[in-house]
Amino acid sequence: MKIVLPPSPIQEIRDDRLKVKGIQLYIKRDDLLHPEISGNKIRKLKYNLIQAKNEGFDTLLTFGGAYSNHIFAVAAAAEIYGFKTIGVIRGEAYQDLNPTLRYAVSKGMHLHYSSREDYRKKYTPEFVNALRNLYGNFYLIPEGGTNPHALKGCAEIVKEIDVNFDYITASCGTGGTLGGIIAGLDGNKHAIGFPALKGGGFLKNDIQQHIRKYNDSVYINWHLMLDYHFGGYARYSMDLINFINGFKADHNIPLDPVYTGKMMFGIFDMIRNNKFTVGSKIIAIHTGGLQGISGFNKRFGDLIH
Repeated sequence: MKIVLPPSPIQEIRDDRLKVKGIQLYIKRDDLLHPEISGNKIRKLKYNLIQAKNEGFDTLLTFGGAYSNHIFAVAAAAEIYGFKTIGVIRGEAYQDLNPTLRYAVSKGMHLHYSSREDYRKKYTPEFVNALRNLYGNFYLIPEGGTNPHALKGCAEIVKEIDVNFDYITASCGTGGTLGGIIAGLDGNKHAIGFPALKGGGFLKNDIQQHIRKYNDSVYINWHLMLDYHFGGYARYSMDLINFINGFKADHNIPLDPVYTGKMMFGIFDMIRNNKFTVGSKIIAIHTGGLQGISGFNKRFGDLIH
């Protein structure tokens, strides 16, 4: 099996807030890579799908929360590339499926609900063996899709950039996308990650381990910004909401409230506070996740326009 992804477009942002600070900002529109498997998810899944097919698996099993972009993407990819899927969902079964889970089921994914206590054990041999006894053999993709195959796919982001940049940024969940970007930079330029989870400092060690498993290297040309999580995955403030809606109105680029919205808010806040030197060129990776807007609006009211 071969999966060929076209390079995603790079769009310069024209904004007075950038001009007054002497900063150039570009967005690499990975959200446009695929209509259903957009952003970093198709990059993280690319070599996992190839590996699963090469090893003769016809079923994928993965993990995620009820609003997971990863669950959504795996369900979409499995239908396109001919796999059956099982999604192990954190928490109790839902009587009324949210838009993410409803979509996953529509693509043929079987949902297996796991209590939060059991879910914490998801990578133990006992937990995985119990799933194999229940469902038969499967190719296991970790929560968020992060493993060496995912880093290989995300490292390709760097090869596609034809702008002479100083910084490259990405939002972070499990850290696989940033890890792949760091590996792709191979010690050049500087990468900045914006964790979406409160207390994201643990990610530094996780990302270092991801990179070691991928290419056995250690890099120092990157850091994490821990001040823009807004309290965690499903947390937000009206400042964030207003920024997201204003950014779309000004630039016709939608942002999601969990990942890319927080990253872009952070970038503009850093620019406002002179955290980048005059003349800096920044590439921000739009990692998609836009499917999550409908679920967010369902939970919190129609905040994202």
